[in-house]
Amino acid sequence: MVKKINRRQLHELVSEEIRKYIEEKGLKEGDRLPSMEQLTRMLGVGRSSLREALRYLEAIDIVKIVNGKGIYVKDADSFRYTGKVKIENEKKFLLHILDVRRALEGKAIELAAMRITEEMKEKMRACLDIYDERKRNNLDTSDIDYEFHQYIYQAAGNPLLQSVYDSISELIKRFFNEPLGDKTLFDNTYEFHRPLFEGIANHDPERALEQFHKMMDVVEQTIRNF
Repeated sequence: MVKKINRRQLHELVSEEIRKYIEEKGLKEGDRLPSMEQLTRMLGVGRSSLREALRYLEAIDIVKIVNGKGIYVKDADSFRYTGKVKIENEKKFLLHILDVRRALEGKAIELAAMRITEEMKEKMRACLDIYDERKRNNLDTSDIDYEFHQYIYQAAGNPLLQSVYDSISELIKRFFNEPLGDKTLFDNTYEFHRPLFEGIANHDPERALEQFHKMMDVVEQTIRNF
């Protein structure tokens, strides 16, 4: 039986339960999963949390969602519970999300460099000051790093872009919340944050984007080498 979900870390727990369901039922590639309505009842969660979990499972090729037809198993063997396979799935997922980050955040940076307000500059400076202090004291920087990147979308001043980002923000958080089981995995991106901000603050999108892409290149290489 599929067990109902505790509301903490909901989308991750939902995706785990769906994977367990596939394994316990012995489902194979092409087999159809219960409908969205049935899954929400079985798991005791809302549609938004279920959609978030399904996006993740689709990103790592475990399920395939066919509009108007249903949810199908894509590769039942891809997630069998061995350490190596789980890491490969996580790497694949992070690389997919990285592609999306490059597109969305790159555009947000370009717009922010044109539209940033003095108020937002002060917020981002204060955020980076906290980041610097935590780094000097060898404290966890993941939440302040995430906050900095959220400010970029706010500075862009485009509510539709913000809405698109918000729709996948829980997935993007995986970069800042122990990706591949290591909370410090992307600490080597620290050096790019202040020059990135300075490019935005000085209305220099080329400099800002240069620093952003250096950051993303480091992240991508770190993931691939893990």
